[in-house]
Amino acid sequence: MTDFTFDFTKDKLQKIINSPSIDTWYDALSRLLPLYDINTIERVSAFIAQCAHESANFKVLKENLNYRAVTLRKVFPKYFPTDDIANQYAGKKEQIANKVYANRMGNGPEESGDGFRYHGRGLIQLTGKNNYQAFAKYTNKDLNGVPSYLETTDGAVESACWFWKTNNLNKWADTGDFVTLTKKINGGTIGLEDRQKHYNHAVEVFS
Repeated sequence: MTDFTFDFTKDKLQKIINSPSIDTWYDALSRLLPLYDINTIERVSAFIAQCAHESANFKVLKENLNYRAVTLRKVFPKYFPTDDIANQYAGKKEQIANKVYANRMGNGPEESGDGFRYHGRGLIQLTGKNNYQAFAKYTNKDLNGVPSYLETTDGAVESACWFWKTNNLNKWADTGDFVTLTKKINGGTIGLEDRQKHYNHAVEVFS
């Protein structure tokens, strides 16, 4: 374990994420970040910035699956190619997840229920049975308990730390390559401006 290389305080964190649950977030972050070597101003600022964007500023810890038919057609055209199919699934969170996440990321077919069981949870939404299994193995947790753990403060933070370490994201935080860092998390650069804004603010507060 490596301690923070700067003064990581609750007051500073509150200025950055402005959360009514600051006590629990500070407790989890101050304990878990150093365990994953997320311990410098650049690394912590990048981590918090990406998590803030992905979780609507530390408020949303699981994927929103409440889609209308028109949105299903737009976001998942491969799985909902017609209005009839989209209308059958609209507003049905569990069925939607089971369909769009079936037969990939280690999930079984639609009827297995894996899609919903392993839908996105945590600050950087962990998705798919493969990721859940890998996280469970790394943290020595029972797979069946991981979904509920990811929706807790500790679970949300630790899963994001694990994702960060697994994908060697400290490398990009250290070099200041925020575009590549965002692509490693998002798959593209969606929300890059907002992520960068969070990062600049965090660096300013922590410095």
